Amino acid sequence: MRRLLMVGFVPCGLLVGGFWSLVRAGSFTGHSDWARVLPAAPGATVVALLAPTACAWLLALLLQPFQVRAVRVLEGYWDRWPATARVAGVLVEIQRRRHLALRDKATRPGAASADALRRLAARPPVEVLLPTELGNALRAGELSAGERYGLATLSAWPRIYMQVSDRLSQSLRSTRDALDTAVNLCWSFLALAAVLAAGLYDESRVRWLPLVALALAAVAYKGAVIAAQAYSGLMHVVFDLHRFDLLEALHHRLPAEQEQEQEVFERVSKRLVGLRVPDLPYEHGRGVSDPRDADGRAET
Repeated sequence: MRRLLMVGFVPCGLLVGGFWSLVRAGSFTGHSDWARVLPAAPGATVVALLAPTACAWLLALLLQPFQVRAVRVLEGYWDRWPATARVAGVLVEIQRRRHLALRDKATRPGAASADALRRLAARPPVEVLLPTELGNALRAGELSAGERYGLATLSAWPRIYMQVSDRLSQSLRSTRDALDTAVNLCWSFLALAAVLAAGLYDESRVRWLPLVALALAAVAYKGAVIAAQAYSGLMHVVFDLHRFDLLEALHHRLPAEQEQEQEVFERVSKRLVGLRVPDLPYEHGRGVSDPRDADGRAET
């Protein structure tokens, strides 16, 4: 309920409330009369408040299944459409130049190099950069959290997530809620800017309102980037603390030495994506070394 309220209702409520106010004020049919937004009669005021609230809840429920898509569009996965693919190429080149500038700054002596190294650590390799800062913040975790140990992050994540502690799970949910809320607020303010521009284009005194909505969308996007960086950091923590719990849950033998860890996790990753790995032994923890002894018949 808390997630639906924060992630869904609040952003949708802002958009529906703004649109409803413009309709009540007559902005789409003439000069706005803001005194008409709230009726004078108490009963009519209650109806005027309940109607947009119900619409906001309905819109939040309808858009909930598209939450992943809303994030991915802002990440910069635009290759599906030719027009956006061209824009993506230009933005990726900008991101590449920023990455190379940070890399160059990191090699110089001084305090600025430490900050450049920190910012580089929050970005993916230059050859897999995405067009947007949000996409690169999330991709940094998706391509390095498990790969440091030989695990494919994206295929292992749904399974290792089930092994995390309650405190870490709460932190992950809280950070993800903050990310989704910021993304939805960004979309809501962008849509509200378009609605305000359509309704107030002929009113010079309030033409600044769409600009305010765009500024708020930019602030929300920056918040989404910060939340994505925090979420990527938590993904690294999950693999640091719970990668062996994943092996135990899958009933695979734990590596005896650090040198074996990379090899074991690489084999597990192949198994997770559907490849056959015949030399990946199981460890069921029953103290039975020979399957023929499982029914209690000891060797004589």
